[in-house]
Amino acid sequence: MARAVVIGAGIGGLTAAVALQRRGWDVTVFERAASLEPVGSGLAVAANALKALDTIGAGDEIRKLSAVQGAGGVRRSDGRWLMRTSVEAASARNGGDSVVLLRRADLVDVLSSHLEPDTLRLNTEVSEVDPESGLVTLPDGPAEADLVVAADGIHSPVRSALFPGHPAPRYAGVTSWRVLIPAEGVPGQAYESWGRGKVFGVMPLAGGTSYCYATDTVPAGGGVGVGVGGGDQLAELRRLFGDWHSPIPELLAAASPEKVLRNDVHYLATPLPAMHRGRVALLGDAAHAMTPNMGQGACQAIEDAVVLAHVVGDGRRFTGGTGADGGSAVSPAGSGGPADGNDVLSGYTAARLERTSRIVARSAAICRVTRMRGPLAVRLRDTMMALSWRLAPSSVNGAMDEVFGWTPPSA
Repeated sequence: MARAVVIGAGIGGLTAAVALQRRGWDVTVFERAASLEPVGSGLAVAANALKALDTIGAGDEIRKLSAVQGAGGVRRSDGRWLMRTSVEAASARNGGDSVVLLRRADLVDVLSSHLEPDTLRLNTEVSEVDPESGLVTLPDGPAEADLVVAADGIHSPVRSALFPGHPAPRYAGVTSWRVLIPAEGVPGQAYESWGRGKVFGVMPLAGGTSYCYATDTVPAGGGVGVGVGGGDQLAELRRLFGDWHSPIPELLAAASPEKVLRNDVHYLATPLPAMHRGRVALLGDAAHAMTPNMGQGACQAIEDAVVLAHVVGDGRRFTGGTGADGGSAVSPAGSGGPADGNDVLSGYTAARLERTSRIVARSAAICRVTRMRGPLAVRLRDTMMALSWRLAPSSVNGAMDEVFGWTPPSA
């Protein structure tokens, strides 16, 4: 049986572990945190990621958690709609799926429930990886793997080791806040409101909760308490957005200071030359960290995971085992031994690098538009958005077809 090590138990790492186990791999997930208590925030699982989750038997579990209703879209800070769509319209374009908005913790729970017993090792940090041999260094000694999946986040130590000269993630020009708020009676509409250099988003979740997020255009590291919650952060949110349209002030009034999280936004502006090296595959933020403007960060990590599992199959090309037809399951060169990791994983890079690079660039472009501050530039931006919606709604609705219309590889 082929053996895989997954570094990181985030959305992408857990999805990869489940997908590989379904292909027959012996998988261990190493997570440096002491517990799987995800950041208290929400995320969007769009149609493309739902189709990917279907391949591991988790899609319908996630669909049941949807709480979105009615119209959604983009608004001005005074509440006027610039663009609108509906669950029904989105579903019609995407084979019956729209988007499921849910707590990150709920998605983690669903994915974890699909893991085989004893897959996950918490409080265990991988300090080094040899891409040629698949040897990983752990606190209690080395471990060998046929495949190493590096899902270790935006500041991935594995990425830095594999591509030491590659540019580090770049500051996107905005800081972000995230908060879960009790919101009984608030309409189940998902929307973003755009102002001068600022954005406020509302995502209704199951159980009468809203996930709210906001961004402001500030220098990197600006403000008080970056990366932590607290009264200062909630007070800042109320100062910045307290005079915006309803129900934003009401939601902020109901928020608890300890629930507010703040982080500067970074992204991998320069695409990697490859998403693998040797026996190591990079996945999710480690491979293509992006701004949150398209809601595709977790979705692309999920796509990565199921494509990777498809490319590596049952692992016999790594181990040099016997194929189903009795022949040697080695590389095309037919050396009689296991295939070189680069040979197998080149198919993963070929399938994922171009697509994810386009989405990273497109998301960053939207982020730049939200950062506009000048009154004339903002007025022009809003006018163009509104006109595009009124004059060509089908083209606006179809702008995400390339992203949402993705389908996972066949078995």
